[in-house]
Amino acid sequence: MAEYQSIFTRVQVRAPAHLGVPIDEGELGRIGKPIFSRIAGWFGDAQIGPIYLGFYGVVSVVFGLVAFEIIGLNLFAQVNWSPIEFVRQLFWLGLEPPGPEYGLSIPPMNEGGWWLMAGFFLTCSVLLWFWRTYRRAKELGMGTHVAWAWASAIFLFLCIGFIRPVMMGGWSESVPFGIFPHLDWTAAFSVRYGNLYYNPFHMLSIAFLYGSALLFAMHGGTILSVARYGGDREVEQITHRGTAAERAALFWRWTMGFNATMESIHRWAWWFAVLTPITGGIGILLTGTVVDNWFIWGEKHGLVPPYPVVFPSVTDPTLSSGGIQ
Repeated sequence: MAEYQSIFTRVQVRAPAHLGVPIDEGELGRIGKPIFSRIAGWFGDAQIGPIYLGFYGVVSVVFGLVAFEIIGLNLFAQVNWSPIEFVRQLFWLGLEPPGPEYGLSIPPMNEGGWWLMAGFFLTCSVLLWFWRTYRRAKELGMGTHVAWAWASAIFLFLCIGFIRPVMMGGWSESVPFGIFPHLDWTAAFSVRYGNLYYNPFHMLSIAFLYGSALLFAMHGGTILSVARYGGDREVEQITHRGTAAERAALFWRWTMGFNATMESIHRWAWWFAVLTPITGGIGILLTGTVVDNWFIWGEKHGLVPPYPVVFPSVTDPTLSSGGIQ
Protein backbone atom coordinates (compact mmCIF):
# COMPACT_ATOMS: atom_id res chain seq x y z
CA MET A 1 0.00 0.00 0.00
CA ALA A 2 1.16 3.55 -0.75
CA GLU A 3 1.31 4.65 2.89
CA TYR A 4 4.14 2.17 3.52
CA GLN A 5 6.35 3.56 0.76
CA SER A 6 7.64 6.62 2.65
CA ILE A 7 9.80 6.96 5.75
CA PHE A 8 7.62 9.89 6.79
CA THR A 9 4.62 7.66 7.54
CA ARG A 10 6.23 6.14 10.63
CA VAL A 11 3.91 6.12 13.64
CA GLN A 12 5.48 7.97 16.56
CA VAL A 13 4.31 7.07 20.03
CA ARG A 14 4.66 9.68 22.74
CA ALA A 15 5.25 8.09 26.12
CA PRO A 16 7.08 9.22 29.25
CA ALA A 17 10.79 9.70 28.58
CA HIS A 18 12.93 6.64 29.21
CA LEU A 19 15.98 7.53 31.30
CA GLY A 20 17.82 4.25 30.69
CA VAL A 21 19.11 1.52 32.95
CA PRO A 22 20.74 2.46 36.27
CA ILE A 23 24.41 3.47 36.14
CA ASP A 24 26.95 2.01 38.56
CA GLU A 25 28.13 4.19 41.39
CA GLY A 26 31.28 6.12 40.59
CA GLU A 27 30.29 6.74 36.96
CA LEU A 28 29.51 10.24 35.76
CA GLY A 29 25.74 10.60 35.57
CA ARG A 30 23.48 11.50 32.68
CA ILE A 31 22.92 15.18 32.07
CA GLY A 32 20.15 17.18 30.44
CA LYS A 33 16.37 16.90 30.32
CA PRO A 34 15.07 14.63 27.53
CA ILE A 35 13.09 16.23 24.71
CA PHE A 36 11.15 14.82 21.77
CA SER A 37 11.65 15.74 18.12
CA ARG A 38 9.27 14.66 15.38
CA ILE A 39 11.96 15.16 12.74
CA ALA A 40 14.36 12.94 14.70
CA GLY A 41 11.57 10.38 14.96
CA TRP A 42 11.37 10.11 11.17
CA PHE A 43 14.88 8.72 11.07
CA GLY A 44 15.42 7.18 14.51
CA ASP A 45 14.24 7.54 18.07
CA ALA A 46 12.22 10.68 18.71
CA GLN A 47 13.66 11.07 22.22
CA ILE A 48 16.81 13.16 22.48
CA GLY A 49 18.68 13.00 25.78
CA PRO A 50 19.62 12.75 28.50
CA ILE A 51 23.26 12.81 27.41
CA TYR A 52 25.75 10.37 28.86
CA LEU A 53 29.48 10.39 28.13
CA GLY A 54 31.16 8.97 31.22
CA PHE A 55 34.78 9.63 32.17
CA TYR A 56 36.36 8.12 29.05
CA GLY A 57 33.79 9.76 26.81
CA VAL A 58 34.52 13.18 28.28
CA VAL A 59 38.29 12.71 27.92
CA SER A 60 37.84 11.44 24.36
CA VAL A 61 35.78 14.50 23.39
CA VAL A 62 38.32 16.83 25.02
CA PHE A 63 41.22 15.21 23.13
CA GLY A 64 39.24 15.36 19.89
CA LEU A 65 38.46 19.04 20.40
CA VAL A 66 42.14 19.79 21.04
CA ALA A 67 43.07 18.09 17.74
CA PHE A 68 40.27 19.95 15.95
CA GLU A 69 41.45 23.23 17.45
CA ILE A 70 45.08 22.66 16.42
CA ILE A 71 44.09 21.83 12.85
CA GLY A 72 41.57 24.67 12.62
CA LEU A 73 43.88 27.36 13.95
CA ASN A 74 46.68 26.26 11.61
CA LEU A 75 44.32 26.49 8.64
CA PHE A 76 43.09 29.86 9.90
CA ALA A 77 46.68 31.15 10.15
CA GLN A 78 47.34 30.11 6.53
CA VAL A 79 44.83 32.75 5.32
CA ASN A 80 46.23 35.45 7.64
CA TRP A 81 43.29 35.06 10.06
CA SER A 82 40.74 36.24 7.51
CA PRO A 83 37.32 34.66 8.16
CA ILE A 84 36.18 35.30 4.58
CA GLU A 85 39.26 33.69 3.05
CA PHE A 86 39.04 30.83 5.56
CA VAL A 87 35.54 29.97 4.37
CA ARG A 88 36.41 30.52 0.70
CA GLN A 89 39.58 28.39 0.75
CA LEU A 90 38.59 25.85 3.40
CA PHE A 91 38.47 22.89 0.99
CA TRP A 92 42.00 23.66 -0.23
CA LEU A 93 43.66 24.32 3.12
CA GLY A 94 45.67 21.58 4.83
CA LEU A 95 48.01 20.82 7.70
CA GLU A 96 50.93 18.96 6.15
CA PRO A 97 53.11 16.31 7.84
CA PRO A 98 56.85 16.91 8.38
CA GLY A 99 59.19 16.77 5.41
CA PRO A 100 61.24 13.66 4.61
CA GLU A 101 64.38 15.25 6.05
CA TYR A 102 62.99 14.83 9.58
CA GLY A 103 62.37 11.09 9.33
CA LEU A 104 60.61 9.94 12.50
CA SER A 105 62.02 12.71 14.68
CA ILE A 106 60.03 15.57 16.22
CA PRO A 107 60.25 18.57 13.86
CA PRO A 108 59.82 22.29 14.63
CA MET A 109 56.18 23.25 15.22
CA ASN A 110 55.74 25.15 11.95
CA GLU A 111 57.45 22.44 9.90
CA GLY A 112 55.27 19.52 10.86
CA GLY A 113 55.24 19.68 14.65
CA TRP A 114 51.64 20.88 14.72
CA TRP A 115 50.66 17.97 12.46
CA LEU A 116 52.36 15.52 14.82
CA MET A 117 50.64 17.03 17.85
CA ALA A 118 47.21 17.03 16.19
CA GLY A 119 47.70 13.41 15.16
CA PHE A 120 48.62 12.46 18.73
CA PHE A 121 45.50 14.01 20.25
CA LEU A 122 43.24 12.67 17.50
CA THR A 123 44.64 9.14 17.94
CA CYS A 124 44.12 9.34 21.71
CA SER A 125 40.56 10.52 21.11
CA VAL A 126 39.54 7.63 18.84
CA LEU A 127 41.26 5.05 21.06
CA LEU A 128 39.51 6.39 24.17
CA TRP A 129 36.18 6.30 22.31
CA PHE A 130 36.82 2.65 21.49
CA TRP A 131 37.46 1.91 25.17
CA ARG A 132 34.32 3.80 26.15
CA THR A 133 32.25 1.84 23.62
CA TYR A 134 33.72 -1.45 24.80
CA ARG A 135 33.13 -0.70 28.49
CA ARG A 136 29.57 0.53 27.95
CA ALA A 137 28.70 -2.67 26.07
CA LYS A 138 30.15 -4.85 28.83
CA GLU A 139 28.38 -2.88 31.57
CA LEU A 140 25.04 -3.27 29.77
CA GLY A 141 25.58 -7.00 29.26
CA MET A 142 25.80 -6.59 25.47
CA GLY A 143 28.15 -8.06 22.91
CA THR A 144 31.12 -5.89 21.94
CA HIS A 145 30.49 -5.97 18.18
CA VAL A 146 30.18 -2.19 17.84
CA ALA A 147 33.46 -1.60 19.66
CA TRP A 148 35.34 -4.00 17.38
CA ALA A 149 33.73 -2.47 14.30
CA TRP A 150 35.06 0.88 15.52
CA ALA A 151 38.46 -0.75 16.07
CA SER A 152 38.54 -1.89 12.44
CA ALA A 153 38.17 1.74 11.35
CA ILE A 154 40.92 2.75 13.80
CA PHE A 155 43.14 0.06 12.24
CA LEU A 156 42.89 1.72 8.80
CA PHE A 157 43.38 5.15 10.39
CA LEU A 158 46.58 3.98 12.12
CA CYS A 159 47.84 2.17 9.01
CA ILE A 160 47.72 5.39 7.00
CA GLY A 161 48.93 7.82 9.64
CA PHE A 162 51.21 5.84 11.94
CA ILE A 163 52.08 2.18 11.20
CA ARG A 164 53.07 2.58 7.53
CA PRO A 165 55.04 5.85 8.09
CA VAL A 166 56.99 4.09 10.86
CA MET A 167 57.65 1.13 8.54
CA MET A 168 58.78 3.54 5.81
CA GLY A 169 60.96 5.51 8.21
CA GLY A 170 59.37 8.96 7.97
CA TRP A 171 56.28 10.94 8.99
CA SER A 172 56.30 12.45 5.49
CA GLU A 173 54.70 9.23 4.22
CA SER A 174 51.54 10.06 6.15
CA VAL A 175 48.45 11.89 4.98
CA PRO A 176 47.86 15.61 5.61
CA PHE A 177 44.86 16.98 7.50
CA GLY A 178 42.50 18.75 5.13
CA ILE A 179 39.84 17.94 2.54
CA PHE A 180 41.44 18.40 -0.89
CA PRO A 181 45.01 17.87 0.45
CA HIS A 182 43.82 14.47 1.71
CA LEU A 183 42.35 13.64 -1.71
CA ASP A 184 45.48 14.90 -3.46
CA TRP A 185 47.60 12.65 -1.24
CA THR A 186 45.43 9.67 -2.15
CA ALA A 187 45.76 10.33 -5.89
CA ALA A 188 49.52 10.91 -5.65
CA PHE A 189 49.91 7.78 -3.51
CA SER A 190 48.18 5.69 -6.17
CA VAL A 191 50.21 7.16 -9.06
CA ARG A 192 53.49 6.81 -7.16
CA TYR A 193 52.99 3.09 -6.60
CA GLY A 194 51.70 2.08 -10.02
CA ASN A 195 47.94 2.50 -9.57
CA LEU A 196 46.40 1.27 -6.34
CA TYR A 197 43.53 -0.33 -8.27
CA TYR A 198 45.83 -3.27 -9.04
CA ASN A 199 46.40 -3.86 -5.33
CA PRO A 200 44.40 -7.05 -4.58
CA PHE A 201 43.62 -5.93 -1.03
CA HIS A 202 42.27 -2.67 -2.40
CA MET A 203 40.05 -4.76 -4.67
CA LEU A 204 38.80 -6.73 -1.66
CA SER A 205 38.18 -3.54 0.27
CA ILE A 206 36.06 -2.09 -2.54
CA ALA A 207 34.17 -5.37 -2.91
CA PHE A 208 33.36 -5.40 0.82
CA LEU A 209 32.46 -1.68 0.69
CA TYR A 210 29.96 -2.11 -2.15
CA GLY A 211 28.81 -5.43 -0.72
CA SER A 212 28.10 -4.00 2.74
CA ALA A 213 26.22 -1.05 1.24
CA LEU A 214 24.12 -3.46 -0.83
CA LEU A 215 23.50 -5.82 2.09
CA PHE A 216 22.45 -3.00 4.43
CA ALA A 217 20.14 -1.52 1.80
CA MET A 218 18.61 -4.92 1.03
CA HIS A 219 18.16 -5.73 4.71
CA GLY A 220 16.70 -2.31 5.52
CA GLY A 221 14.31 -2.59 2.60
CA THR A 222 13.25 -6.10 3.59
CA ILE A 223 12.50 -5.15 7.20
CA LEU A 224 10.62 -2.00 6.18
CA SER A 225 8.55 -4.07 3.77
CA VAL A 226 7.45 -6.44 6.55
CA ALA A 227 7.14 -3.73 9.23
CA ARG A 228 3.33 -3.96 8.89
CA TYR A 229 3.66 -7.51 10.23
CA GLY A 230 5.94 -6.55 13.10
CA GLY A 231 9.22 -7.11 11.27
CA ASP A 232 10.78 -4.09 12.96
CA ARG A 233 10.63 -6.06 16.23
CA GLU A 234 13.43 -8.29 15.03
CA VAL A 235 14.44 -9.72 18.41
CA GLU A 236 10.91 -11.00 18.96
CA GLN A 237 10.92 -12.48 15.46
CA ILE A 238 14.17 -14.32 16.26
CA THR A 239 12.86 -15.94 19.44
CA HIS A 240 9.25 -16.35 18.29
CA ARG A 241 9.34 -16.62 14.52
CA GLY A 242 6.26 -14.95 13.10
CA THR A 243 4.75 -14.05 9.76
CA ALA A 244 7.17 -11.14 9.23
CA ALA A 245 10.25 -13.38 9.55
CA GLU A 246 8.63 -16.08 7.40
CA ARG A 247 7.77 -13.64 4.62
CA ALA A 248 11.19 -11.96 4.77
CA ALA A 249 13.03 -15.31 4.64
CA LEU A 250 10.85 -16.52 1.78
CA PHE A 251 11.44 -13.28 -0.12
CA TRP A 252 15.20 -13.64 0.26
CA ARG A 253 15.19 -17.25 -0.89
CA TRP A 254 13.13 -16.32 -3.93
CA THR A 255 14.99 -13.15 -4.93
CA MET A 256 18.53 -13.43 -3.53
CA GLY A 257 19.00 -17.18 -3.88
CA PHE A 258 20.12 -17.95 -0.32
CA ASN A 259 18.64 -18.04 3.16
CA ALA A 260 18.90 -15.17 5.62
CA THR A 261 17.42 -14.99 9.10
CA MET A 262 16.76 -12.01 11.33
CA GLU A 263 20.15 -12.67 12.94
CA SER A 264 22.32 -13.98 10.11
CA ILE A 265 21.82 -10.96 7.85
CA HIS A 266 23.32 -8.77 10.58
CA ARG A 267 26.36 -11.03 10.78
CA TRP A 268 26.76 -10.87 7.00
CA ALA A 269 26.52 -7.07 7.00
CA TRP A 270 28.81 -6.69 10.05
CA TRP A 271 31.57 -8.81 8.52
CA PHE A 272 31.31 -7.11 5.12
CA ALA A 273 31.53 -3.67 6.74
CA VAL A 274 34.37 -4.58 9.14
CA LEU A 275 36.44 -6.22 6.41
CA THR A 276 36.32 -3.04 4.31
CA PRO A 277 38.85 -1.08 6.43
CA ILE A 278 40.78 -4.21 7.47
CA THR A 279 41.59 -5.26 3.89
CA GLY A 280 42.15 -1.63 2.93
CA GLY A 281 44.64 -1.21 5.76
CA ILE A 282 46.53 -4.36 4.72
CA GLY A 283 46.75 -3.02 1.18
CA ILE A 284 48.15 0.28 2.47
CA LEU A 285 50.76 -1.50 4.61
CA LEU A 286 52.00 -3.56 1.63
CA THR A 287 52.37 -0.51 -0.60
CA GLY A 288 55.93 0.78 -0.69
CA THR A 289 57.08 -1.73 1.90
CA VAL A 290 56.63 -4.97 -0.07
CA VAL A 291 55.45 -3.81 -3.51
CA ASP A 292 56.76 -0.67 -5.22
CA ASN A 293 54.61 -0.83 -8.36
CA TRP A 294 51.24 -2.57 -8.34
CA PHE A 295 50.83 -2.49 -12.12
CA ILE A 296 54.13 -4.29 -12.67
CA TRP A 297 53.23 -6.68 -9.83
CA GLY A 298 49.94 -7.37 -11.59
CA GLU A 299 51.69 -8.05 -14.89
CA LYS A 300 54.14 -10.41 -13.21
CA HIS A 301 51.36 -12.43 -11.57
CA GLY A 302 48.98 -12.54 -14.53
CA LEU A 303 46.53 -10.05 -13.06
CA VAL A 304 47.11 -7.42 -15.74
CA PRO A 305 47.41 -8.14 -19.48
CA PRO A 306 50.65 -6.61 -20.79
CA TYR A 307 50.42 -3.68 -23.15
CA PRO A 308 51.29 -4.50 -26.79
CA VAL A 309 54.91 -3.71 -27.69
CA VAL A 310 54.65 -0.60 -29.86
CA PHE A 311 57.51 1.50 -28.57
CA PRO A 312 60.88 0.45 -27.15
CA SER A 313 60.62 -0.91 -23.61
CA VAL A 314 61.11 1.51 -20.73
CA THR A 315 62.73 0.41 -17.48
CA ASP A 316 60.66 1.07 -14.39
CA PRO A 317 62.46 3.90 -12.53
CA THR A 318 61.92 2.22 -9.16
CA LEU A 319 63.94 -0.78 -10.32
CA SER A 320 66.83 1.36 -11.50
CA SER A 321 67.00 2.95 -8.05
CA GLY A 322 67.15 -0.34 -6.19
CA GLY A 323 63.41 -0.79 -5.65
CA ILE A 324 61.56 -4.11 -5.56
CA GLN A 325 58.46 -5.47 -7.22
